[in-house]
Amino acid sequence: MVQMTHVTCAKCNGKNRIPTDRLDDKPKCGKCKTPVFKGKPIELSSSNVAAVLNHNDVPVLVDCWAPWCGPCKTFAPTFEQAAAELEPKLRLAKLNTEQAQSIAGRWNIRSIPTLILFVGAKEKARLAGAVPLAQLKQWLAQQGV
Repeated sequence: MVQMTHVTCAKCNGKNRIPTDRLDDKPKCGKCKTPVFKGKPIELSSSNVAAVLNHNDVPVLVDCWAPWCGPCKTFAPTFEQAAAELEPKLRLAKLNTEQAQSIAGRWNIRSIPTLILFVGAKEKARLAGAVPLAQLKQWLAQQGV
């Protein structure tokens, strides 16, 4: 029996069932036909956060940031690179805490940048501060990702 993995489309938020052994084959969304993985973080908002967290069988790493934050701006290219290297085994997303203050409040974001790792739509771990890519990968490995 083929094992299936549920993954949210980065463009339309459609829920896709993809054979787990085919995740690296650049699958396309069954709804909008665009690539499910784009090698870039998904922009989270109040309209898509539930779909992204609840409809992904792969872990989701969220970068909570703000446009005025210097360390956030410094960390942004590292997070982009992580998305390019770590998809499809990990889904990366960004939450602008200025635009989504209710979500940031619900998640108790007290400093930025803050990285939150969600597994099965539940928070598994968090890391505060901008870190180099090697340190991010090491932290993810410690979390079992």
